[in-house]
Amino acid sequence: MGHRGRDPLLFTRRDFGMLALAGLPLSLAFAKINSKFKGVQIGAITYSFRTMPNPEDIIKAYVTIGLGEMELMSGDAEKLAGAPIPITGGRGGGRGTMTPEEQAAADARAAELRKWRMSATAATFKPVKKKIEDAGIQLRILCYNMNVKNTKDDEIEYAFMMAKALGVKAISTSTQVSMAKRTAPFADKHKIPLAFHGHDNTKDPDEVSSPETFAAITALSKYHAINLDIGHFTAANFDPVPFIQQHHDRITHLHLKDRKKDHGANVPWGQGDTPIKQVLQLLRDKKYDMPGNIEFEYQGDPMVEIPKCVQYAREALNA
Repeated sequence: MGHRGRDPLLFTRRDFGMLALAGLPLSLAFAKINSKFKGVQIGAITYSFRTMPNPEDIIKAYVTIGLGEMELMSGDAEKLAGAPIPITGGRGGGRGTMTPEEQAAADARAAELRKWRMSATAATFKPVKKKIEDAGIQLRILCYNMNVKNTKDDEIEYAFMMAKALGVKAISTSTQVSMAKRTAPFADKHKIPLAFHGHDNTKDPDEVSSPETFAAITALSKYHAINLDIGHFTAANFDPVPFIQQHHDRITHLHLKDRKKDHGANVPWGQGDTPIKQVLQLLRDKKYDMPGNIEFEYQGDPMVEIPKCVQYAREALNA
């Protein structure tokens, strides 16, 4: 059931503002948001709203657009939980342009944030889970990115603790193939799927990008899984449709975007080479239980463009 029986795509910023002025809490103003079309769950990763620094506004954006499923970036989860906000970039706009004083402040904040993370408990994130679910949104995936060069083992443990506290079904991560050897024991211990996100850099054997790299990762743990980004997979000149058919039991969820082949650009849906329509119809026809999460990366306002993506999905599914 959507917002009081109304199509959530027709729910405008003005409507939301009127509810806010009325002082209505979201839990009372909204029922559970329904963005499952013909059995296919359409959601989004909060990265799609990265132009919004306040994750409270991102939650409101999901409600406004009518997105009923969320893949929550760990940084957004931490902001909602009251973590110290890291300092990134100097007056020139990049980390390399920081003055010595700015760099010292950034380093001090990073140390403060690490201390906060290592002292966090399940109770730290329970209010985050409640806030999202009270808005009518299903919190299904936590995105916690790792890097083989600087992610410590206690930070991997922290990721699984956060995932359990948030009650998600899986963790997604953008990382390297070689990181899988380190994450396997943690995934086995906690019995939570850890889904590796693929990109299109097929030249580097340590980058997750190809069927072979996904096979190497999933061979190391039965809890290692796949977060297939069908746009990147297409840009790397692979076909996501037969890959999904063959490996659907190891795919936790998809990232939906349109890209050109041969490592081409991100473009509005329908203008690239990614078979978005065929993928969505495959999920519908085979009844695969994997959300299709919009990862908005082409130019434009997410509050204008993401509703277009939702409508594209609805039309592709004849919903």
